[in-house]
Amino acid sequence: MTAQSGSDFEAAPGAAAPLPLEGALRLLLVDDHPLFREALASAIALAFPKAALHEADGIRAACEILGQNPAIDLTLLDLSMQGVTGFEGLTTIRARFPRVPILIVSGVTEPRVMQEALRHGAAGFVPKAVDKATLTRAISEVLGGALFMPPDLAAAPPAARGSDKAPIAERVARLTPQQMRVLGMIRQGKLNKQIAYELQVGDSTVKAHVSEILRKLEVISRTQIVIETAYLDFDQTAGF
Repeated sequence: MTAQSGSDFEAAPGAAAPLPLEGALRLLLVDDHPLFREALASAIALAFPKAALHEADGIRAACEILGQNPAIDLTLLDLSMQGVTGFEGLTTIRARFPRVPILIVSGVTEPRVMQEALRHGAAGFVPKAVDKATLTRAISEVLGGALFMPPDLAAAPPAARGSDKAPIAERVARLTPQQMRVLGMIRQGKLNKQIAYELQVGDSTVKAHVSEILRKLEVISRTQIVIETAYLDFDQTAGF
């Protein structure tokens, strides 16, 4: 993989400001190319000066760091590393640390690969060549519990992103009972903090549930959740 220079993360003129984040962030950067890790770390430090950054050059090292630092908020992961095939690294981290969202930062730009990464549990996908503003927005949105895709792909009509979706009722059936409760509250317009209060769980737990709901329903935003589930009878489906 070719290393990207720090200039790849220069802010785009007129780009939207990043979403506000509370407190210091704890991020893990996983990439086997030290120059790219350095460029990515510099871009993140500019956007989030208080962020605590951990770095790993492979999946084994990443798992060791995540095991030693359970408070890490987000993992930024390259798909293409030595000793890793396909989505192997993504699925390994997801299986061992399911509560930590994973944002793919990859040199691969094929829409099919991006979509498949989400199906394998990624919370977002950004190409390595994006500007700093887009990277910052991706981090902010994923930490907020949303899925993130590059704007040009996210804006494409649903048919362009894949016409093999199961009916919405089948996708909803993939949710756990707790995810069904969270889904019901999302449809009521409740925020993560309100959901956390009602369920008596932490904000990070709610974010993890929201990310899983988005992934399982194969949508990328809360708005799409509401639209796609508008005609379901949740009194029967969710067992409320």
